[in-house]
This record gives sequence, structure tokens and C-alpha cells, in this order.
Amino acid sequence: MPVDDSRLKGFFRLSVEERRSIVAELAELSPESVEALSKYGELDEVSAERMIENVIGTMSLPVGIATNFLIDGSQYLIPFCLEESSVVAAASNMAKRCLSSGGFTTNCDNPVMIAQIQVLDLENITDAEKVINDSKQELIDICNSLPSTMIRLGGGCKDIETRQIDTMSGRMLIIHLLVDTRDAMGANAVNTMAELVSPKVEQLTNGRVHLKILSNLASHRLARASATFTPEELSNNGDREDGLQIIDAILEAYHFAVSDPHRAATHNKGVMNAISAVALACGQDWRAIESGCHAWACQSNGQYSSMTKWSKDEHGNLVGSMETPMAVGIVGGASKVHPAAKANLQILGVESATELAGIIVCAGLAQNLGAMRALATNGIQAGHMSLHARNMAVSAGAVGEEVESVAEIVKAREGPITQQLVSEILAELRSN
Repeated sequence: MPVDDSRLKGFFRLSVEERRSIVAELAELSPESVEALSKYGELDEVSAERMIENVIGTMSLPVGIATNFLIDGSQYLIPFCLEESSVVAAASNMAKRCLSSGGFTTNCDNPVMIAQIQVLDLENITDAEKVINDSKQELIDICNSLPSTMIRLGGGCKDIETRQIDTMSGRMLIIHLLVDTRDAMGANAVNTMAELVSPKVEQLTNGRVHLKILSNLASHRLARASATFTPEELSNNGDREDGLQIIDAILEAYHFAVSDPHRAATHNKGVMNAISAVALACGQDWRAIESGCHAWACQSNGQYSSMTKWSKDEHGNLVGSMETPMAVGIVGGASKVHPAAKANLQILGVESATELAGIIVCAGLAQNLGAMRALATNGIQAGHMSLHARNMAVSAGAVGEEVESVAEIVKAREGPITQQLVSEILAELRSN
């Protein structure tokens, strides 16, 4: 279940151990989950060896908690796993700024994945397509003949679609199996079904089945999120006029991303800073999620564009929304193998894959606004470099108390901050 309150005032000022203790209590973490997080999420070599080939070790990334998220009336603490500073802070900040308007709302499709079957060498492709459509139920029954918990729980192949496409290899018949994967991401299930039914497809069409594999453009598995931000909440000091100016500046930035793929790539990278980070923290196939999100960003007009939508309502409020494929699962895969991923799912308290999908899209929407607001006001470097100062100090060779001393000097400086400047600050500090 979600937590009672995601508003953790002063959370960032606490030590790592203190933060972990608070989250453990709020999320009612098991001792095993607390231990997994306290060990920095490291896998033992036996577990790592089972996950990939030629293992030589493991690698850690920080896990931070984004606070203030009110989603569909419930409070969530959202784990982010990534190496980039300012992302968790920005998402938390933007989530706080829509609390007065009710937070985020979500709407997610059923968890339907697509398995694609490529049929070649057809004498008459139109006749082949007709026979597949006439034999839908027979093919569906073959797919659902698998002994599967997913099917027992109401999932399985629900429909079949066909498409003809022109390619450099000639015209092809593409068959889509539409499979409800329930609370699994579903890659293994849909791939197995595609392979199981392919001999029958060849028999029916007198063609040759070539590729049979899932599609990561999960266009039947969309997750949607929206939120409203008042001018007062988006302002620096609660002043409505200041907030209205900020909203106009944010919309100008958004319109740039809609119209220019070069800007859209960076704009959407900010969205994925959150989406990929939450997916990684929860043991999801974040690469599959990224490919689906970026592919969907080209759907509306054939040009790569913004993943998010922003507008101003009749009251002058900023309204944001996002719709994107979101193939996630809470059963199977790394989410059940990696101890830290299991702990992070426990922190979220999600009870279904669709709930997790909605939360991830909310995080992406919040992070996108955080980046645009920073760009439209003080510039991205002001907040980012302030949080990044410690990393730069360490890169310059600072150790122990030097790290905080150099970081404080860096944050107090005006103008551009470069790694060379940080090195000079450290040298000067050591010479005194």
C-alpha cells in the first residue's frame, strides 16, 4: 500500500541512515529489504552470475527517494536509481507544487503486449491475411494452450491483428498477437506464444514465418498522467503575476520542443531522467521502456517531438499531461531477483503493474516540468551545478572535509563554474 504521507519536511538534511530508517518505517519494510538497501543494493556473485554472462563483478548506483507525490489520492515515496544530481530534488519540488490542486491523476490501459510474426514468401498476401483473420479463434486457442499462471489469472492472447507493410525486401504480412500479461512485463510470455503459433500460421498461409518477437512499442499498453499547477505554486514567492510569467516562459520552452527534434531530444531526456530512474530502481527493463517512449514520441505527426503536453487553462493554471507506452511488471524478472529492486517495490507499495506504470509516468511529468521551469527562470546550471559541486570537488581530488569546503566556495561563486576552476579552488584552499 502507499504511505500515509509523502511530505517529508527536511528529509534532505538527514543522514543516509536516518532517511533509510524513516522510509523503512513508513513503508513497513521487511528486515531483508532494509538490509538490501543498507548494503547499497549490491548483488552477491552467485545472484549476478545467474543474471548475465561472463560476470566479473557488480556496480552500484545511488537510490534516492522522491517525496511529495500525491497520485490518484494516495501518497507515494518514489525510489530513483541514477547517477545524475538534481533529478530527485527537481521531481520532488514539482510534485509539491501541484499538491494544492490535488496532485497527479492517472489512467492506464490494460497490460496488453504485442508479439509480432513476420510472414514472407506469400503467393497472395491479401488471401493470406484473410485466412489469418478467419482463423483468429483457432490461433488464439493455440496461444492460450500454454500452462500459464498468467492465463489462469485472466490474461493470455485476447485478439489478433494483421498488417501489410512495404519494405526493401518486398511486401510483408505482419501478424500481431495481443496478449494480456497481467502483472508481468510479459516479454517471455509473448515470445513463447509467437513461437508456439508460428507453425500453424505457416500451414494456413503457405508462407514462411521469419521473425517472431515482441514489440517494445507497446501501443496497446499506454499509461497516462496529468496534473495542474497554479501560478501561485509555480512562482518563487507565491505571487500570482510572477507565476503567470513563469507559466508563459515554460510554455514557450515547451513549444520549442514540440517543433524542433533537436530540442525535443534534450527535453525528452529530462522526462526519461525520471522514468528510467524509477524503472531501474524497481528492476524493470528500462531499455525497453525507453525505446517505446521514444518511438511513441514520433507517432503524432511523423516527427520526433515532445513526450509531454503543456497548456494553460481558463484560470491561468498550467496543465501538464503525458501518454506513453509503459510495459512494466511486478512479477518475474529482476524485480523478483535483485534484493534492492524488491525493496524499492516494497517502498512504493504497488499492487499491480498498471499502478506502477502510472507512478512512473507521473515521475516523468514532474521531472519534465522541473527541467523546463529551471530553464525558463534561472537557467539549468544554477540548481544543477549547486548540487553537482560535491562531485566536481571529488573529481578535482578533494578528500574528507575538503569536499564540503570546496563545494561551498563553488556554490558561492557567480558566473560559469568549470572543472578547472574547481581544481584551482582546491589548490588555493590547500595552500592557505
